[in-house]
Amino acid sequence: MTVLFSLFAGTGVNAEDGYRLWLRYDPLPAQSVGGYRTHVTSLVVPGDSATLQAVRAELAAGCGGLLGAPVPAETGVDRDGALIAGTPKSSAVIAGLKMDRQLTALGPEGFVIRSVMVGHHAATVIASEGEVGALYGVFYFLRLMQTLQPIDALNVSDRPRLRLRVLDHWDNLDGTIERGYAGHSLWDWQALPGTVDPRLRDYARANASLGINGSVLNNVNANAQSLSHAYLVKTAAIADTFRPYGVRVFLSARFSAPMEMGGLKTADPLDPAVAAWWKAKADEIYTLIPDFGGFLVKANSEGQPGPLTYKRTHADGANMLAAALAPHGGVVMWRAFVYDAKPGSDRIAQAYDSLKPFDGKFAPNVLLQVKNGPLDFQPREPFHPLFGAMPKTPLMPEVEITQEYLGHSNHLVFLAPMWREFLDSDTEAKGPGSTVAKVVDGRLTGQRLTGVAGVANTGSDRNWTGHDFAQANWYAFGRLAWDPDLPARQIAEEWVRMTFTRDPAAVATIADLMLGSREAAVDYMTPLGLAHQMDTDHYGPDPWGVPGQRPDWNPPYFNHADATGLGFDRTGSGSDAVSQYHPPVRDRFAALSTCPEAYLLWFHHVPWDYQMHSGRTLWDELCRHYQRGVDWTRAARRTWDSLGGTVDPERHAAVAAKLVIQEHDAVRWHDACLLYFQTFAQRPFPSGVDEPRQTLAEIKATRLLSEDSERQP
Repeated sequence: MTVLFSLFAGTGVNAEDGYRLWLRYDPLPAQSVGGYRTHVTSLVVPGDSATLQAVRAELAAGCGGLLGAPVPAETGVDRDGALIAGTPKSSAVIAGLKMDRQLTALGPEGFVIRSVMVGHHAATVIASEGEVGALYGVFYFLRLMQTLQPIDALNVSDRPRLRLRVLDHWDNLDGTIERGYAGHSLWDWQALPGTVDPRLRDYARANASLGINGSVLNNVNANAQSLSHAYLVKTAAIADTFRPYGVRVFLSARFSAPMEMGGLKTADPLDPAVAAWWKAKADEIYTLIPDFGGFLVKANSEGQPGPLTYKRTHADGANMLAAALAPHGGVVMWRAFVYDAKPGSDRIAQAYDSLKPFDGKFAPNVLLQVKNGPLDFQPREPFHPLFGAMPKTPLMPEVEITQEYLGHSNHLVFLAPMWREFLDSDTEAKGPGSTVAKVVDGRLTGQRLTGVAGVANTGSDRNWTGHDFAQANWYAFGRLAWDPDLPARQIAEEWVRMTFTRDPAAVATIADLMLGSREAAVDYMTPLGLAHQMDTDHYGPDPWGVPGQRPDWNPPYFNHADATGLGFDRTGSGSDAVSQYHPPVRDRFAALSTCPEAYLLWFHHVPWDYQMHSGRTLWDELCRHYQRGVDWTRAARRTWDSLGGTVDPERHAAVAAKLVIQEHDAVRWHDACLLYFQTFAQRPFPSGVDEPRQTLAEIKATRLLSEDSERQP
């Protein structure tokens, strides 16, 4: 196997094309360097393992780049300012500091960073029980320097709150990516295993910088060939590349693989021959990849095969696979995204109804992977009612980093506020304060197998994510996966300082732009609790839908617009999906007077003249939300233009071009949705709301394409 050399840490000719992400180790401002240099005069990182080599290389690149001069590597501490990194096993200095008890308590991924005395010399130690934990500590230390934090009196103790912190790649074997908006797959299956693209090492390093420790390589709509021996050998080459950075590989498993690959006549999970096939397959995988993470499974959902085909349960299917993996320490991540086209039913209620009865019946190494909301990664949804409803089952949130419903790679939408809103939602499962975050990390239920998954937004585009600001969502996912309590502003400001500029005024301006972007997208796409008003590509507006389309894939199913009002009645007089929440939450959502207006049309069919908290009617308020979204895009363009002197010209121009598209698209959303809803409301647009530029018929005659580069504001 050949691993090509990578220049990710270097500057190179493409320094400002976005490739370096947040790991840009360019020299710090001159006024800051002096203080740092007194505390970093040498690097002491003994050991020759691949991970310790990565630790040493990262410190050399990071400290040398930030300080503007190489920092020598030494074998001992002979002067002040030594930076020592490793484990008690790899470093005699760390062993001599007698931190074993603390390091054991933090676990192999936790670390301490401490200012210490080694003999008569002041030093900084980065230590962990595990080598990967030491690498995480190194990235933490370098982040302090990148963001100009003090390092003279450090006493840091940190560890991840969640055990599995995984990126789900919906990548296909032909190189395409379902819901991918940044080029082709990073995995070159044709070249593997003989040649490994250097980007794979760079990808693993970027993930390690955030503490992301897992990667599902293939689409949840899985091809059974991903489990063939030929592809497992290729996967093993990827796993070898990721391993020094603590990133374990997982695979999406097609439930019918025993039939498609093994020649069996059934995939019934209770058939002994099927169970034996999966056990043999697991043994084969672990022979090639000893640290293989396990399987992600989409079953009996959107046409995918599963146990229900054989009149078995989701627990039957998951537990059969779990038994095959258990001897090797692997896990099953069983997706809860299940629903059927049932006339008269409410799509969002079906996952709860299908899975809640099996609480406590899944094997110990099964996690139920549940989307943050009960529908499908919408700009805004209430939290999924399964959180707080299955205390005996590990629940692993699935969020979408790729912007499937949020403007693809064209719109600037920072997702940390969305995820913060989700994690802070109170399930009231055990009274007030029973937040989703406490369910997820086990504080509320006592679960020890914990995790979170993010549908990745990476691709072969030079800047990885298509939009330079989309990198911030990868970054934010990793930071929240490590610590689900981190504030969105802290994450935004960190990323800006590491990615664009350290100028305080510019940092505040860009962070404000990011923090307002998600609410703006909700305003111009799906305000006041509307959902799934997108076209079949999930990009442009299509509130009128497609005649003959499956109802629960069609926008009118979700908006229920008619002459009396707008919204989906999910109270007792409608689908009663609101009853899936615990009583305090249920009662708050079910009453029109107490339902948060952000979710109003999600839970209620509201009359057009209903008086909102503002004193305006629903119609007027709806119009003003769409207008507010458009106004934000115009202000965002002006704000970004004003930063031309503080952001490099290449990326400044690239983002400016994207903002032109975003404004155009927001106007299209505004015009299309308001004109369509006006056909039912039969009311004029209120003062201050722009008149649409086209008629509804003209808008319906064309589609808004994400790849259209001919838009004008």
